[in-house]
Amino acid sequence: MLNEATISNFRASLLGGLIEPGDPSYETSRKVFNGMIDRHPRLIARCADVADVMAAVNFGREQKLLVAIRGGGHNAGGLGVCDDGLVIDLSPMNYVRVDPKKKIVLVGGGALWRDVDHATYAFGLAVPSGIISTTGVAGLTLGGGIGYLTRRYGLTIDNLLAVEMVLADGRFVTASAKENADLFWAVRGGGGNFGVATSFLFKARPVHTDYGGPMLWRMEDAAEMMRWYRSFIAKAPDDLYGFFAFHTVPPWPPFPEHLYYKKMCGIVWCYTGPIKKAEKVFKPIRSFKAPALDLVGPIPHPTLQSMFDRLYPPGMQWYWKADFVRTLSDEAIAQHLKYAAKLPTLQSTMHLYPINGAASRVKNSATPWSYRDATWAQVMVGVDPDPGQKEKISTWAKEYWSALHPYSAGGAYVNFMMDEGEDRIRATYGKNYDRLAKIKKRYDPANLFRVNQNIKPSK
Repeated sequence: MLNEATISNFRASLLGGLIEPGDPSYETSRKVFNGMIDRHPRLIARCADVADVMAAVNFGREQKLLVAIRGGGHNAGGLGVCDDGLVIDLSPMNYVRVDPKKKIVLVGGGALWRDVDHATYAFGLAVPSGIISTTGVAGLTLGGGIGYLTRRYGLTIDNLLAVEMVLADGRFVTASAKENADLFWAVRGGGGNFGVATSFLFKARPVHTDYGGPMLWRMEDAAEMMRWYRSFIAKAPDDLYGFFAFHTVPPWPPFPEHLYYKKMCGIVWCYTGPIKKAEKVFKPIRSFKAPALDLVGPIPHPTLQSMFDRLYPPGMQWYWKADFVRTLSDEAIAQHLKYAAKLPTLQSTMHLYPINGAASRVKNSATPWSYRDATWAQVMVGVDPDPGQKEKISTWAKEYWSALHPYSAGGAYVNFMMDEGEDRIRATYGKNYDRLAKIKKRYDPANLFRVNQNIKPSK
């Protein structure tokens, strides 16, 4: 049982500070990106450095507390916070160090991708990440990392060189190809199961000005566009990326007023080849069927990365359902159209993220990410600011997913999963699951780090 003396001693050991219920910052500090998550931790340790993390891990283990790790707090299932336990909050550990000569980037465990994008852009570099700049670096990386640069440079984990971590026993270690190689294999897709990642060392890629943005077509063109897209993206060069989406046009610029609130299909493009060749690359795209709206053009990479931040501010209600997809059949397209016509709210959407190209040329066994042979990571998300819409958006996402799941490859991208149980986790890791469970036993045999898409230690 915790007592005031125990808590006081813990507080004194932290440089960053300790937050309890009743403290002025408690309500803000316990919130995560998904407003559907409403959990009340007993303690929140704001960790300023590695020493704070070590103290927090040791305290949580010794006091037998439920422990959650918060990086950016962006996780779909709200797994960066827990009820009645200890949250290890890494948000104060927000730093980015770019070495432009070596083209490497050192990033703190509490950084957001907008921080990385800002720092690397000055040197004409980028680290492959996601599509929302407020996403945390740690969570996205540990789950794999898909986004605009996936087809050209691979997943985020394919550009990860090393991770510094605090283990369940309080030890501080480095995981890389040369040190603790088994741990390095596990953290490249295995999530937060193996320790608290305090820093990441990435390989940076030459990226500065993209040629990208959204093209939108009317919903009556969606079947034709999906059939065209499935063939086009399979043969597209690695430097051309485009994810397919159903969404409702938001009522603000740069969208024209005559399209406000219309349900449409679209492709959000990112071309990272030579800008002088961009018009030629996009000529066959534009000539196939003229879009109702074409906002594609030269755009700074950080601007494209943050394009949807306004549409998805923190605190909205989110319900996610996802699968990996190898083929997009006519039957699957028919189901997509059925549910796209029922988009329940302005922010609710479906995305098909291509994961072919460079990402597909890594073996399934090279990292825990076991669907390198899939073509897309598919996600349906019900989103709305009003808690009263929770049932409506959740039901739509579940029913949509159930209709499409028979056409899927099986598992799902872990960063798109809610708390869905062990069977879904096993399906996601496939043949890599048993190896992960053995590594979990070595580094966290008591399963201290279990507020995640949990991989139980092997027996």
